[in-house]
Amino acid sequence: MATGGRTLWKGAITFGLVHIPVGLHTATTEEGVDFDWLDKRTMDPVGYKRVNKKTGKEIDKDDIVKGVEYDDGKYVVISPDEIEAVYPRTTQTIEIQRFVDANAIPFVYLERPYYVAPVNKGQKVFALLREVLLKTGKIGLAKVVIATKQHLAALVPSDKALVLNLLRWGDEVKSLEGLDLPPAGTKGAKISAAEMKMAEQLVKDMSGEWKPEDFKDEFKHEVMKLVDKKVKAGDTETVIQPEEEAPSEGAEIIDLTELLARSLKGRKSSKPASKKTRSKAASKNAAPARARKAA
Repeated sequence: MATGGRTLWKGAITFGLVHIPVGLHTATTEEGVDFDWLDKRTMDPVGYKRVNKKTGKEIDKDDIVKGVEYDDGKYVVISPDEIEAVYPRTTQTIEIQRFVDANAIPFVYLERPYYVAPVNKGQKVFALLREVLLKTGKIGLAKVVIATKQHLAALVPSDKALVLNLLRWGDEVKSLEGLDLPPAGTKGAKISAAEMKMAEQLVKDMSGEWKPEDFKDEFKHEVMKLVDKKVKAGDTETVIQPEEEAPSEGAEIIDLTELLARSLKGRKSSKPASKKTRSKAASKNAAPARARKAA
């Protein structure tokens, strides 16, 4: 099984006044076969040209503008300055907006996971967040900006780590409308008791433990056998991958107990006072005024 590699991003988890310096690490790896385009005459990499689809001619990058199609064949052109003005502000924070039940988010919203690990002096407060999520059965819904793009994400405890799973936005998930689905429930779907019993027995017979190593990509396996054969024959080429920029450093944290207390106090003080409380406060403030007037 692949293990977490270098840090891709450094920042902090924030909720209330609590600030946890963390780093993001890839939680998955693409293990499929990646076929790159090469020029068979020179074995040079083959790139993509900017081509006018109507004329078929290559055009210069300075002649390209970005447009958004708002109707069939109709576009609004957006300038680079206008795009830059609305880019999400990079704050290097995973800002928790809300805590929800762990099973509240349907699988269809899950998009891409990252492992989250503490950096600097964030070990204790990181552990506190992880343990309180486990104990309460909650996960954190957060917003985060990665590479100029804002994401909704779920912060989920997993073993000793936290997993930041990027989510699809609500308008990116299609509704079930238009799908030819059977009615819900066994009665509505006209499933007999005997059919249900046999199906349950089949599921029971096929049930087992989750062991990811039991499942392999057969296509990749066969292609890699062919690759190994060519390697042994000396029929190889070298591909150089570009390096990525190093991430910036995260911030320090201050006393955890104080931050938790201040966060709770801030939430209580933000609630509107009751009529009874306001009445007492008004009477208390009026007493010194009456005393000054009498004097």
